[in-house]
Amino acid sequence: MSPLFPALTGTPAERGTPADRPALRFGDRSLTYPELGAAAGALAVRVAGARRVAVWATPTMETAVAVVAALLAGVPAVPLNPKSGEKELGHILADSAPDLLLAEPGLELPSPVGGFARVEVDVHGTGTVPEDRTTDEDPALIVYTSGTTGPPKGAVIPRRALATTLDALAEAWQWTGDDVLVHGLPLFHVHGLVLGTLGPLRRGGCVRHLGRFATESVARELNAGATMLFGVPTMYHRIAEALPAEPELVKALAGARLLVSGSAALPVHDHERIAAATGRRVVERYGMTETLMNTSVRADGEARAGTVGVPLPGVELRLVEEDGSEVTSYDGETVGEIQVRGPNLFTEYLGRPDATAAAFTEDGWFRTGDMAVRDADGYVRIVGRKATDLIKSGGYKIGAGEIENALLEHPGVREAAVTGEPDADLGERIVAWIVPADPQAPPGLEDLAGHVARRLAPHKRPRVVHHLDALPRNEMGKIMKRALAHG
Repeated sequence: MSPLFPALTGTPAERGTPADRPALRFGDRSLTYPELGAAAGALAVRVAGARRVAVWATPTMETAVAVVAALLAGVPAVPLNPKSGEKELGHILADSAPDLLLAEPGLELPSPVGGFARVEVDVHGTGTVPEDRTTDEDPALIVYTSGTTGPPKGAVIPRRALATTLDALAEAWQWTGDDVLVHGLPLFHVHGLVLGTLGPLRRGGCVRHLGRFATESVARELNAGATMLFGVPTMYHRIAEALPAEPELVKALAGARLLVSGSAALPVHDHERIAAATGRRVVERYGMTETLMNTSVRADGEARAGTVGVPLPGVELRLVEEDGSEVTSYDGETVGEIQVRGPNLFTEYLGRPDATAAAFTEDGWFRTGDMAVRDADGYVRIVGRKATDLIKSGGYKIGAGEIENALLEHPGVREAAVTGEPDADLGERIVAWIVPADPQAPPGLEDLAGHVARRLAPHKRPRVVHHLDALPRNEMGKIMKRALAHG
């Protein structure tokens, strides 16, 4: 297998990367490729031979160097969310049993990690990049799922999946070493760590991490030569809100080569506001921990609001009915569960053979649990999670996502979520959870139901409306619908 990071290996001529090209920048600290190779090479020697290493994944230079060092050493890295509660953290550490914990110097860490041998990351270390003796199937990362249906499971992601996903995205997005990526995403999950950090390093480009997301920081970096922006819908919503009062932000987005949103659906209303103000369309992609990336709108394709584009090179995707039969009509209306197959898939859930077996069909398709429709030209539109977003009402299968998008187009709605609840007549009735734009004058049920019925269809209108001060969200901005349903 070729090295994950060609720009860190071989002679300067073989690397094809100027010696002074920045690889990483976090705030006012930066490392060139030779400096990153020296620091990661020195750390790789210290972790070589470990079965696994945990990484205290703060949004810092140290986290990036630690993960690169582990990958260079051929040792699987387990990124830890620094904001995890002690119970969850204890479970992940007991489950993954790392030999070492890598962290930035001087941090006081919580008690669950106290019993592990700690190695402090020196971003100014000097060493050489070790010879790559790994294989495609060797584990690269063990990333823990969100644990919404039980304790978090460790998805074992092989080196093959990292390489093929990042190369497929490079082809789809025309991503090269000349690109400079800016983002403020956490580094303990696929979006910020794999796409947002390892992606630029595989291309020989640069990542500028904001530390903390702010629209002013986005404007500054894009206006100072960054070409790509990665974000989640919450970030793009803040951008859309800020655009009317921030001309520098308008200029920055208008000049960007690529704006990418992921981790949850970007409301169509925010798509349209950004496009109207800047002339730039946000590109959406679709993936998950177990599969890395499955689909994306291409850089040279139509950025169709509300869709996640077409399958990436090498990824097979199909929709299936509840009985397991494949959906045969890709008409943009028929809902099915997404199943995928390809080199982007994880290997297993660590220590969970039963869960691993249950996640796959007999012929190797991974059951994502995501529901979607597919247009005749291959574009995929996610309508929600099978467990929480598929509503069966009056004989129809309805995805919560399209109703949420319709509600967000109402001028009286700031935020919206949709769930189903039992109904003796309909099977399930559609429930809307609304954060009103004006809390003193919230839109009523009749108004919202008529609004949705006119845009979609009468059977998709909400039957119940709850008004809230805020929707419960996790750190990635995803709405926690189980909290609503039980709230």
